[in-house]
Amino acid sequence: MSSDQPMFSVIIPLDDHRGQWRQSWFGWRSQTVDKSLYEIILVVPPDSVLRAHIEALVGDEAHLECSESEHDIELSALGAAKARGSYLFFTESHCRPEPDVLELCMRAITDHPDWSGFSCRSIPICHNALSVAEAAMYQSDIEFGMTQHPWLKVLDQCFVTRRDAYEECGGLRTDLGHFAEWVLAATYYARGHVIGYLDEARVHHFYVGRLDELETFTLDFVQGEIRYLSEARRDPGSELLEIPREWSCQDNFDTALARNALVALVRYSLTGRGWWRPDEKLRSFWRWVEPALLGDHLARARARAAASYARVVLTALTSVGSVRTNARWMTRYIASLIHLQRLDCITRVRRQGGGVLQRLGANVLAQAGFHDVESSAGHTFRWSEPQAAVRIKGTPGRNVVRIRSPAFHAPLDRIGTRFYFDGTPVAPETIVTGCDSYALSLDLPPTGIATLAWSCPVFRGVGDPRRLGLSIVAIDVGQDTLAIESAGTPSALAEKE
Repeated sequence: MSSDQPMFSVIIPLDDHRGQWRQSWFGWRSQTVDKSLYEIILVVPPDSVLRAHIEALVGDEAHLECSESEHDIELSALGAAKARGSYLFFTESHCRPEPDVLELCMRAITDHPDWSGFSCRSIPICHNALSVAEAAMYQSDIEFGMTQHPWLKVLDQCFVTRRDAYEECGGLRTDLGHFAEWVLAATYYARGHVIGYLDEARVHHFYVGRLDELETFTLDFVQGEIRYLSEARRDPGSELLEIPREWSCQDNFDTALARNALVALVRYSLTGRGWWRPDEKLRSFWRWVEPALLGDHLARARARAAASYARVVLTALTSVGSVRTNARWMTRYIASLIHLQRLDCITRVRRQGGGVLQRLGANVLAQAGFHDVESSAGHTFRWSEPQAAVRIKGTPGRNVVRIRSPAFHAPLDRIGTRFYFDGTPVAPETIVTGCDSYALSLDLPPTGIATLAWSCPVFRGVGDPRRLGLSIVAIDVGQDTLAIESAGTPSALAEKE
């Protein structure tokens, strides 16, 4: 480090200061270490009044960067690009550091040479009932991330990192909003960088306690999350990011698939097979009628109603509810809001052409009626529901569709599964049932695209509330069985394993 190069670059985006930027500035100018050891970079959004106030107060004591963006992730990334320090300290303009924060950071860097970065402790500042509930919710998540989660340790309120590690990991992706923090944390972990937690270095975080700002923040996060998933990137750390069910099961709202699953249910019921109770049949019927007729419209309406209800209750409780009750309803409100926002974002992505999903094979274009990926007995698979449908693509004309299905609870030939091809029952003589697969000989139309659905009795695992059908490892489509087996192309699920 050269004599004029500071050790720390403190990066403060000024987009969301909540009236606290002066306290933040005074906190950073009052650090106990020598001022030559750190620089302060104030990144200002396009706000001429704010810029004038900042210039009048700080003079030449800070490095000002002006941006055309108003998003704090973009402002932070710009600040990092302009930084001269060997360590970057990311914080927020509504955060006030204690005087010894940088002194403690210097000590931690010496004591923990294995750390590529670390987050400090965030102390909440609350001023109304909603801010108390907001802080309780977020502080619980922060504590879990800092002390228990294996990699989710980037806290933008007070995150310190070696600049070389930050650059090696690609920095903050400005197109992902606040989801960029999660992507960066996963990348650090995947590349072998250790992120520590410095509990004794404390920064005080002002919680605004306004629901409109919370809604804006969660939408920004969700939009980044869905954008990232739609890219289907295979960057280091991408496999660590949890895929929300709303994304993995979005094909459940495909009206054509739902109609095929409904037809399979009705036709199967008319055969008298399955030994179903009337309530099971009715439940299955309504399960598929809704998406068959309405797609995702009713699901989004229900999600919107749930979020609105939670918001009304939370607002009413702020004047009469206990801290614990308010915190519980705050958590419920945010969870319902995120669910709604994910559904809305996914709908927009689908209208624009959709993203890449982890489906059951390269020849599967869409799939409805499947639970999440799981592993058992050496297999990575998805349980289908008792009714399911897949849109497949192959060569026009005769094809063999092979469904790889480990027989976990009964031999395949005893389960009583019936298959339906574009709504028409598949003749039993065209199906070869093996010990762990079905092979169906089917004639695909000139487009090469068709829908295969099935129905089978409900299976319930011990202690498992789900309604299960077949366990599916992969679905392959080829000209003949020998070609399928000799190709040995791994499915998406097999690749995950």
